[in-house]
Formats: sequence, structure tokens, C-alpha cells
Amino acid sequence: MNTTRREFLERAAIQAGAALALGACGVQPSRSAETAQAVDRKRILILGGTGFLGPKTVEAALARGHQVSVFNRGRTEKRIPFEFKDVEHLYGNRDPLLPADDARGPDGKLLNPDGRPRGLEQLEGKRWDAIIDNSGYYPRHVKASADLLAKSAQQYIYISSISAYAGNRAVGADESAPLAKLTDPAVETMGANFENYGGLKVLCEQAAEAAFPGRAAIVRPGYIVGPGDPTDRFTYWPARAARGGEMLAPGSPSDPLQWIDVRDLAEWLVLLVERGTAGVFNAIGPQGRGNWGEVLEACVNAASARPTLVWVPTEWLSANGMGGEDSFPIWAPPTGEMAGFHTWSNARAVAAGLRFRTMEDTVAAIHAWLPGDLERRARVTQQMIADAKAKGQEPPRMADPKVLRAGPTAERERELLEKWKRDSKK
Repeated sequence: MNTTRREFLERAAIQAGAALALGACGVQPSRSAETAQAVDRKRILILGGTGFLGPKTVEAALARGHQVSVFNRGRTEKRIPFEFKDVEHLYGNRDPLLPADDARGPDGKLLNPDGRPRGLEQLEGKRWDAIIDNSGYYPRHVKASADLLAKSAQQYIYISSISAYAGNRAVGADESAPLAKLTDPAVETMGANFENYGGLKVLCEQAAEAAFPGRAAIVRPGYIVGPGDPTDRFTYWPARAARGGEMLAPGSPSDPLQWIDVRDLAEWLVLLVERGTAGVFNAIGPQGRGNWGEVLEACVNAASARPTLVWVPTEWLSANGMGGEDSFPIWAPPTGEMAGFHTWSNARAVAAGLRFRTMEDTVAAIHAWLPGDLERRARVTQQMIADAKAKGQEPPRMADPKVLRAGPTAERERELLEKWKRDSKK
């Protein structure tokens, strides 16, 4: 089934969860492609660090010669191997009211010398130059970590979200736009319709800034895409193009689109650490205006099957129940409340060094990563079922691991295309 943007973010919260410029937009090379230059070695602590953005940040930091520690519960590594050996791995629960989930790490070894799960207290007495918090969804958790580490680090980088803004109607808005607010600031649920997510992110930002006044960097990404993406949201498009045939392209080629390649975001986070940068930033690309047609064309050009794009207007999709934000991953109709969703200003982040790789690079990296990851998903699914049976438990009901988690099914796409053809002839 199609996993909506809201559903994925809620699951991540509960479980915690490139310049397109095909020519004219002024693509800049990624920092990893530049000649390495001497930088002061920094000590970086990542709260989280083993999911999607985390490993790319670890990789970027190690490539620049920095010293990295990660702090988490050890759950993700049981599904996705964490292969960095030169990293200090601290296990614990960042919720000060709870212990870690498991007394043993993914390798079966005791998490701590006494065998007891521990929490944030094990961070006391250590020092870092910067904290990168990419796993904070509730302000109580962020406040606990930021307050504890305020005297142990110079900088706190909090990964927020473009959803922190109160709305998306304004076109070209920047970081001064109004922010989301909660009726109950103490709420610790995302809400039945995920209505609390943006407001919770805002409160998390405020907790980080309060603990690190003038020393916090608030980073608001939009869609983070590229190799390692567990949502399959953008991944759906290069994978769909690879199947060939007639491919439904929603909306118009001129519809705006924004995204950030996870590797560009990770390299920029390390740059913020190196420079000690503070402030609030919309971490989105491309540098100039990105549009939907060029993105899909990059996906088509990378596919040996070379599908034929069939553009279906937003109005028709809306009339047939497929015109909303979550009907087709990444794309959103640029109308009404969503008119400015893919038009946020990133000028401040670009001025602070954010650079973008080409969409062709992102698509190629996804093609290189996805087959192996689908095999990993199948292995993990089989192991989870086997473990449940070995314990005499009912095996968990799980989706087919070979099916992407986002995007319409092939059958649904075919139905829509056939109906569109019939209707367009009337």
C-alpha cells in the first residue's frame, strides 16, 4: 500500500523515525568532490545517527577527519547494519523517563558494563564541539538533551522540518514566515491527522535555542531524498521509470518541486560544525527554481526502458481522488493551501554554504542502492517472522518487502491512465 508522507513521519516519530539545474540553475559540486583541505578536527555527537541522514552525516564527518560519537537505542542497527568502525557508539534512551529498549546491542553484547540500559546520564562528563540532533520529535526530549549538553558542547544543530511553518499558501516565503502553534504545548502525540507534527517541531527548536542561545543552528529540510531513504517517496519515480511503458506524470511539467539529496544535507551539516554556524535555515534545493518536468525527465533518461510520460492534469486527478499532497509521492499540486509548498526560499542556507548535486547524480545513486536494499528488507522480514515462530508467537503481519512503500501500485496507475484516456476523448 502507498505510505503517505504523514504516515511515514508519524511512524518515524513513534519509533525514534540537489540542485536540479539541468543546465541553467548553476549546479555546484558537492563538498565530497572537492579537494580535501585542512580543517580543525571536531568532536561531533549525533543523537540518532543510524537511520537515513545519520549514516550519511557520519560518513561525511569521517571523510573530513572529524571524531564522531552516536547515541541511540540500538534498534535500527538490527535492521540496517551500521558499518562505521571508527565511531564511538553510546546506547541509551534519550527520554529521561525511560530506559533503553534492550539491555543488549545489535551485536548481542551488553550495552553497558553493568548490563543495565541507561539514558542521557552517560553523556555527562564528556565533551564535544557540536551536537547534531536528528532524532528529536518531542520538546521534552530535546530539552533534556540540550540542557544536559549545554556546558559540554559549543554548538547544537537541530534537524527540524519545513513543516514547522504554519502554512504553505505563500509563494517564495523565507525563514521569517509564521510558525505552527499547538493548542496544548505539553502534548506528546502526533494527533489523529498528524496535526501536531509541525507545532512539536517548533517547540523542539525553541528548546534547543533556549539551551544554546546564539549557538544553535535550526535546519528545516523539505523532502530528503537519495540512497538509503526508508520512505521510498522519491525513490518511487526512478524505480517506476525503470519499468518502462506509459508512466503517469501528475500535474504539469512546470509545477515547482523542491528536495534535498541526503548527501548534500549531510555534508552541509558538517560544514556548519566546521564553521560554528548558528541561525535558522531552510535546507532545500535546488539553488534556483526546480520543476517537476525536469525531475521526471532525469528519471526517464536514467531508465534503459525509457518510459513515455503521460501528463495528467491536476484538475482531473482531483476529480478522481488523486489530486492531494499524498496521492503521488513528492509532487503536490501548486494550488490553494499548497501553492507555496515547493517554493520556499533557501537563500540563507545557500549563503551558509549549502551546495547541490545534479538530479542525475541522485537518480544514479538510487539505482545503485535500491536492489541491494530490497534484498536486505526481504532478509529482515524473513528473520522477524522466523524469530516470532521460534518464540511461539504469531508472526507479524508485514507488507511484501519487495514492494516500494510509496506511490500508486502498477494496477492503480494503469486504471488511472485508462480512465484518463477515455475521459480525454470525450
